[in-house]
Amino acid sequence: MSVNISIRNAVKKYGANTIISDLSIDIRDKEFFTLLGPSGCGKTTLLRMIAGFNTIEGGDFYFDDKRINDMDVSKRNIGMVFQNYAIFPHYTVKQNVEFGLKNRKLPKDQIDSLTNEFLGLMKIHEFKDRMPERLSGGQQQRVALARALVIKPDVLLMDEPLSNLDAKLRLEMRQVIRDLQKEVGITTIYVTHDQEEAMAISDRIAVMKDGIIQHVGTPQEIYHRPANIFVATFIGRTNLIDAEYNASTKKIRMESFEFELGRLNCQTDAPVILSIRPEDFQMSRDASAGGSMDALAGIKSTISDSIFLGLNTHYTVSLPNKQMIEIIHESSMDSTFKAGETVYLRIKTDKINVFSKDGKRNLSYAL
Repeated sequence: MSVNISIRNAVKKYGANTIISDLSIDIRDKEFFTLLGPSGCGKTTLLRMIAGFNTIEGGDFYFDDKRINDMDVSKRNIGMVFQNYAIFPHYTVKQNVEFGLKNRKLPKDQIDSLTNEFLGLMKIHEFKDRMPERLSGGQQQRVALARALVIKPDVLLMDEPLSNLDAKLRLEMRQVIRDLQKEVGITTIYVTHDQEEAMAISDRIAVMKDGIIQHVGTPQEIYHRPANIFVATFIGRTNLIDAEYNASTKKIRMESFEFELGRLNCQTDAPVILSIRPEDFQMSRDASAGGSMDALAGIKSTISDSIFLGLNTHYTVSLPNKQMIEIIHESSMDSTFKAGETVYLRIKTDKINVFSKDGKRNLSYAL
């Protein structure tokens, strides 16, 4: 069984310091939900409040319609996977996995059946008699996952579970976690500071900063229409460019270029900030190239530097006002732009986000 999780007006304090002041969120049954943010933003604190490891100074926490604020940790039916795996070094793989079942005093045949099921599900059955010290990091993480899931919890909580693995294993294990979560069908809350990891595995993401949720949405929504500049710059890369909005003409002026961007949630003339992803620029040596496309054309600029990264080349480009921006361009054998070369930029206008001058509001209408 899995549950809906509802949090209303949560407050967490450490002495005089308020870490979370007034947080509300709903997490759906069987959803893979990620808390994403920089270190110290409150994401692990919130996870530990749900688990019962941290006290709750205010607000209400519900599993379905059951309030869990004062419920003992052992009664919450939660599976937990930690950053450091937290498997018992003096137990074999099999003994680690069956530990929670023995604590619940299940019959021996049921313990054996469930343990074998999850050893097989996590592809670690052949290691069942090994001690943890003889396992790789990825194998230890599989043991931790099997131990958390074998008890059939209502909720799975995961706190930076891949941060101790190397890059290749991280990619492998995040796919394992994603596939397993869908197969088991359990409400999962996942904490990470890794944006790419969050985008790859999540149904929805909550981006946090200073104990406040900045944006909740699907990976696509958060990437393409971030709620504010913090989210835009934290998720992926972006270029921030000052511009002016003319309410009467419905046009935006960026340097000497003026273009219409469709409807914006702005009724008056105002300074704005444009957020343009590096991949949403196109470069050409020809000022008129691709003029029929839906894009702003003709911004004469200069290549300052380039870094070849295989599939793509990352360019640093100087705009006419000398502002430096980043552009990602697909690599090819014969079309690399050189430092000092003049190029003409085009922008996919449907991808541009327009923010208020203070960066707190996205004025672009949602997708």
